[in-house]
Amino acid sequence: MAAKIKKGDNVVVLTGRDKGKAGTVAQVLPKENRVVVQGVNLVKRHTAPKPGNPGGIVEKEASLHLSNVAIADPKDGKPTRVGFTTLEDGRKVRVAKRSGEQIDR
Repeated sequence: MAAKIKKGDNVVVLTGRDKGKAGTVAQVLPKENRVVVQGVNLVKRHTAPKPGNPGGIVEKEASLHLSNVAIADPKDGKPTRVGFTTLEDGRKVRVAKRSGEQIDR
């Protein structure tokens, strides 16, 4: 099955502590069904000092389950489901169900 969420997509968080926040997908983990979104789901990690890294408390993004994020509609930025359609030239592209706008360029 084709991927509905890809690296670089703009997504909106649907549930949890960061509900309503939007961000760009930094990483997709397909085997775990998870994504990492920039600036969302920030957690603090205590890291030990290593050469080139002073250590201390570092804030970084943790992954979210795919079911807790939705693609932001290109037209109005609200969450939408994703469908697929085939263009005249044979390419399969993602389409926003909410507005019918094409997500892939």
